[in-house]
Amino acid sequence: MKLMSTNHAAAGIFFILAGVLAMSINDLLIKTLSGGYPLHQIVFIRSAIGIGFSLFLVQLEGGWSILKPKAPWLQLCRALLVVVSNMTYFVAIAALPLANATALFFVAPLFITVLSIPLLGEKVGPLRIGAVLVGFIGVVIMQRPWAAAGSLEVSRIILLLPVFAALTYALMQLLTRRLGATSKASALSVYIQGTFMIVSMGFYVVAGDGHFVEGVDDPSLLFLLRAWVWPQDGDWWPLIGLGLNSAIIGYCVSQAYRMTDAATLAPFEYAGLPLAVLWGWLFWSDLPDLTIWIGMALIIGSGLFVFLREKQKSRAIARSVRIRTRA
Repeated sequence: MKLMSTNHAAAGIFFILAGVLAMSINDLLIKTLSGGYPLHQIVFIRSAIGIGFSLFLVQLEGGWSILKPKAPWLQLCRALLVVVSNMTYFVAIAALPLANATALFFVAPLFITVLSIPLLGEKVGPLRIGAVLVGFIGVVIMQRPWAAAGSLEVSRIILLLPVFAALTYALMQLLTRRLGATSKASALSVYIQGTFMIVSMGFYVVAGDGHFVEGVDDPSLLFLLRAWVWPQDGDWWPLIGLGLNSAIIGYCVSQAYRMTDAATLAPFEYAGLPLAVLWGWLFWSDLPDLTIWIGMALIIGSGLFVFLREKQKSRAIARSVRIRTRA
């Protein structure tokens, strides 16, 4: 039993690292394409390709019958939260350096810790509450409240978008805990891809002709609302790559969290930050300044502390249960 648990943990770590790499490449490709295409078009093409790959995985994991959702309304809420989180974050990276947006998004674990108190009835001790406060101080530092709005490269609303994306992601994760491991990873991926397609088509119906962007020069609003255009020949490969990547992300992340507990996996998600710094430096010559590095360090350090503390607590509870059982 212990060997099986160890194997599951190793497999879960492999899947989460694969998912993080795919997410990082996904962000890179979307930021690269954000200057010429609307977000909802990119999302639609990405999801249309991704859902085909996910349906192939459905056949490998049990066939069409596994697509029948358990707790369909909860699955719909989960998928919508994923869509809101992703699209909010993607709008942000059109204007923000990848490293900045990624670091701000990593406040999600702190939201999970705080929201688990009222939503799941979990008990959170003073050490973890203190770590959460330190992490939110890092967010405040990265928002630079002391700076005049005109001196910032982007508006304060754009700076808050990754934080909002983190909040909706945290709500999704808490909902996933409620759902448990009742659905196959490929089925969860299909639900999410399908929701992305429906939402992006809704954007197309409302804003697909680009009439909302007349006179707009903000890069994030342009990315969200510009008109659909036929992709140039050289852009098809990045778009196809996005589609395959989306299926890999949906499958790997769902599989990882089905196989292994969140406290074990979550620290490995932070591999996305050095990747974001690397892409920003290689493709846009962006490197964080001292203020951003300080904010990043506080957010990442507090998040890792929370995860390690949760893992210690889980082990202590498990030991206590084993002692009582033997008694």
